[in-house]
Amino acid sequence: MSDPQPIRFNDGAAYEELMGKWSRLAGEIFLEWVAPPPALTWVDVGCGNGAFSELLASHAHAARINGVDPSEGQLAFARTRHKAGVAEFQIGDAMKLPFDTSSADAAAMALVLFFVPEPAAGVAEMARVVRPGGIVCAYAWDIIGGGFPLEPIQIELRAMGMNPSLPPRPEASRIDVMHGLWSAAGLVEVETREIRVRRLFTNFEEYWQSCTNGPSLKDRVAAMEPAVAADLRERVRQRLEAPTEGAFSAEAWANAVKGRVAG
Repeated sequence: MSDPQPIRFNDGAAYEELMGKWSRLAGEIFLEWVAPPPALTWVDVGCGNGAFSELLASHAHAARINGVDPSEGQLAFARTRHKAGVAEFQIGDAMKLPFDTSSADAAAMALVLFFVPEPAAGVAEMARVVRPGGIVCAYAWDIIGGGFPLEPIQIELRAMGMNPSLPPRPEASRIDVMHGLWSAAGLVEVETREIRVRRLFTNFEEYWQSCTNGPSLKDRVAAMEPAVAADLRERVRQRLEAPTEGAFSAEAWANAVKGRVAG
């Protein structure tokens, strides 16, 4: 099998079309479940292009959002899109957050936990920067359970002898692993749940373009022989039972976890 390239998120606009829209669908349900009070100071760990930060501003009515991400390209998009004036975005490492201990009311990782090389260290850092009684929460596509939005394409890549690109720690998306990470970090009142979402597409072509213009697949599909790319496209369309013309929907699901800092 051919080796996949590591997933790198440098294009905020492409990420928005592929994952930002999926993220908001799951993020709205996630925030309803977390049910934070308004006017909190949040740390958005792995904020990417700011999709979840915007939900914190509009749905959680955050007083302040400190977004951290390793990609300047993503952060530039986040700064451009943000209009509420409550967020700041900076380069940072999830395993070494640039904030003082107990300096925030809440911290979140939206679709990030499986990208952290040491997930336990990332959770411990969120717990460190949140005050006693504050919220630490996350949601992540259920990659092991098949919930990733790109799963239909990944299945067909495997069938064609090609390994799909995956985040470095996909096991961190398992709901039992997430519960264990939160408990091991000393967080209390730990709860988990599954979040299922559907996204409507005008037609299959819109779905295909949103997926193959994203960071996981763009270069991979572009490097394929045209006949191979066409075969992959048709395999995916049939798997989704998508019509050649006309609207259809695709499903994805995530696992979510929340807890509080003791004290």
